[in-house]
Amino acid sequence: MRTFGSLLVRGLIVGLFAGLLAGTFAYVMGEPHIDSAIAIEEANAAAHSHDDAAAGEHSHEAEEKPLVSRDGQRAGLFLATSLYGVALGGIFAVGFTLLRRRLRTSSDSYAALGLAAAGYIGIVLVPYLKYPPNPPAVGDPETITKRTITYLLTLVIGLLAIWAGVAASRWSARFGTAPWIKLAVGGAAFLVTVVAAYLLLPAINEVPETFPATLLWKFRLASLGTQTTLWLLLGLGYAAAIDRRTAKVDSEVVAA
Repeated sequence: MRTFGSLLVRGLIVGLFAGLLAGTFAYVMGEPHIDSAIAIEEANAAAHSHDDAAAGEHSHEAEEKPLVSRDGQRAGLFLATSLYGVALGGIFAVGFTLLRRRLRTSSDSYAALGLAAAGYIGIVLVPYLKYPPNPPAVGDPETITKRTITYLLTLVIGLLAIWAGVAASRWSARFGTAPWIKLAVGGAAFLVTVVAAYLLLPAINEVPETFPATLLWKFRLASLGTQTTLWLLLGLGYAAAIDRRTAKVDSEVVAA
């Protein structure tokens, strides 16, 4: 039997590689849109300064410069996604260890894939559909605390919705229902929880009317693609890492 330590190490390693590849995706697909959004933000700031100067208003404050240059941000992107991947891989391994006996499948690989799918839906999709990410030049700095709290609430609700769906599905199984009925009951419980949360949580829309809609959605799709890449690789990688055939190879190496 594998120890918790070996499962954790596999999760950390898989998370590292998943984070690096997700960072590559974000660099290729997301960074150009961020540059475009920053250009719009700088153009708006320049226009605002020009209007103030034309109105006779003079500011003696020095122009604020970013703490980290764009080149530094691009380099830090890979560090950030790698660290996030490692942390997520560790959490995933812990969750797999705690929940493995509750997952009704004899295959460790299927259990890992199912857990990754549930995590992706609850942690990524549910918050994304309610509060999609915005690029630079979008959002009021004064509402950042409110937006952060509501996002975290949505994330917790996403996980609760997954639990509600699984619990409802298993409850219906007590009555000997067909598999498709169990799936329908679980899906209905999940949707009811999510829809109720969406209706109760406040709507936040701070996108300026002048901001290009195409750029906005390209950025949002790139953000979703980055998360999808991370979770997909994490699920597939961990499933392969804990496959029973891998365990057999490990035992043969140790015996040799």
